Amino acid sequence: MTHESTAVGLASAYSNVTNASGDWWRDAVIYQVYVRSFADSDGDGIGDLRGVRSRLPHLARLGVDAVWLTPFYVSPQADGGYDVADYRAVDPLFGDLADADELVRAAHGLGLRVIVDVVPNHTSEQHPWFRAALAGEPGARERYLFRRGRGADGSLPPNDWESIFGGPAWTRVADGDWYLHLFAPEQPDLDWTHPEVTAEFDSVLRFWLDLGVDGFRIDVAHGMVKADGLPDIGRGAQATLIGSEPLPFFDQDGVHEIHRAWRRLLDSYEGRRIGVAEAWAPSSERLALYVRPDELHQAFNFRFLTCPWDPEAMRTVIDESLSATTAVGAPTTWVLSNHDVVRHVTRYGGGRQGLARARAAALLMLALPGSAYLYQGEELGLPEVTDLPPESRQDPAFRRGRRPQIPVPAGAPAPESGPAAPGIIAPRDGEPPTRAQADAGAGPQVQTCCGPQADSRLAPERSPAPQDQACCRPQVDSGPAPEPQLAPQAQGHTGPEADAGAGQAPDPQTAPEAEGQDGLRDGCRVPIPWDGPEPPYGFGPAGSWLPQPPAWAGLSVAAQTGDPHSTLELYRAALELRRAMPGLGAPGAGPSPDPRGMRWLPAPDGVLLFTRPGFACTLNTRPDAVELPAPGRPVLSSAPVETDGRTVRLPPDSCTWWAF
Repeated sequence: MTHESTAVGLASAYSNVTNASGDWWRDAVIYQVYVRSFADSDGDGIGDLRGVRSRLPHLARLGVDAVWLTPFYVSPQADGGYDVADYRAVDPLFGDLADADELVRAAHGLGLRVIVDVVPNHTSEQHPWFRAALAGEPGARERYLFRRGRGADGSLPPNDWESIFGGPAWTRVADGDWYLHLFAPEQPDLDWTHPEVTAEFDSVLRFWLDLGVDGFRIDVAHGMVKADGLPDIGRGAQATLIGSEPLPFFDQDGVHEIHRAWRRLLDSYEGRRIGVAEAWAPSSERLALYVRPDELHQAFNFRFLTCPWDPEAMRTVIDESLSATTAVGAPTTWVLSNHDVVRHVTRYGGGRQGLARARAAALLMLALPGSAYLYQGEELGLPEVTDLPPESRQDPAFRRGRRPQIPVPAGAPAPESGPAAPGIIAPRDGEPPTRAQADAGAGPQVQTCCGPQADSRLAPERSPAPQDQACCRPQVDSGPAPEPQLAPQAQGHTGPEADAGAGQAPDPQTAPEAEGQDGLRDGCRVPIPWDGPEPPYGFGPAGSWLPQPPAWAGLSVAAQTGDPHSTLELYRAALELRRAMPGLGAPGAGPSPDPRGMRWLPAPDGVLLFTRPGFACTLNTRPDAVELPAPGRPVLSSAPVETDGRTVRLPPDSCTWWAF
């Protein structure tokens, strides 16, 4: 039995009514569009809003409920649009405000809701507020986190915090003050204790809600509030601690009052507008605080994304996730890939094995209670592109070190201000390159650090570069069938760097370079293939901003459409059945919802088996086939299954759905 044989007939036999209450988000399947890599309408090689609008029928046919758009606002693009200079305007790179309005209307006409990114933790250095701060306008710096430095002459950063991209989280300006940037220096952090910041973002949210968007994905939703006094952490490699240990710059209790205020604002609009937290927290219980009844509607479940291909680990993550969100009356979300992590085909081993596991994981995800997020191209089975040339890469962490963040030693002549924003200390002529700079010309490293991958960041000339560091994720390429490898959790770091300097603040003048992200996230952002035998595969009239592999012709939407064995048709069938079968979808509403009667049943080692009303799901994580009693009638499978109605032989690395 293969998946194509039963989907259409079954869809007509059921009627899913989980959305009858209007809480569409509780079981929604939401598709992430990375705008610059989805579709290009004008031939500049970069995706845009008109391109997205032209491809909306693909999403409607796929069967998703909503589309989430990454930032398209006016931006210098120091970090792929997550450095916003004007929150109420569309960057000409992506179109104009009329294009945004037409996209929302077109999506609604197809029955799709639209969620847009909002970036409240930081602005661009080109934002009028920050330019006013550097120009010395009275009170302007109070909107950001400017501080005097430490040491007799203030030449040391105010504390030991590190940027997510590596290096200190502080940059010194010409008059001696320092400003905080948890990401790139071009992204100064806002001070959310300032009333003008609160009022401004209320206005920004209303602007887009009035245009008709259905909600917001809140970038760094855990980061807007910092601990009082900005205390030292006392250890390095801080990016690897995110999501596993408390940190004074993330997941502070004060963020919840911001989200409560935003929930009240969202509820004041008709149509169930939602807020989705991109939040890292040390535990499922801490994450659940973001989705209490008076806060946001959803929070990304990164623990599921980072879970290895291991049945016990998967069951633990599923149980803990459901328990935490059920306790606060919220749905759980599930996600396998996004614009910040290695695509799960490659994480699961790459080649045939990685694709088989990715297909199985997709069916597992879509069978679980709650809401699922798909990342563009995963429905095509796209692998990570691991052989991008260095000159093509734009992740800011790839070029770390091109803009020094430590000032000249005390007594040395002050450098002139840099070109990007007046008053920021610029690189010095004749300064020796860092090790990362020297390595950058030697070709890309086919590895990624297993620490959390925070928000999407694309690079300017002055942005960070990768580090030469120990890593615990499998080293794979996108070629055919590598040796089997298991995907470790992408959380925490097992190398010696994690313990270096524990208990004491690193000396910024002598300590080794701080560990940040690996800088290789461009591999998951390569524009997706639509049709045709060669690049750019229908992406646009000309080329693409990142080169596409020549082997992707067979993975295009056109090539897979109508092929019953393709990954695209598997996703289409799964989403059709998910809507049709009453046992799938959202948990019940209320303060203590029952997650749709989900129940684990005994199964052989390496196999997960759970039921929901009228439905069963089996996942075989083993490298060999497993025989067990058939839990029902097979209706969809990621690989052909053999059954006589009484027993079933599950293929290796496969997932099967059953009706009973």
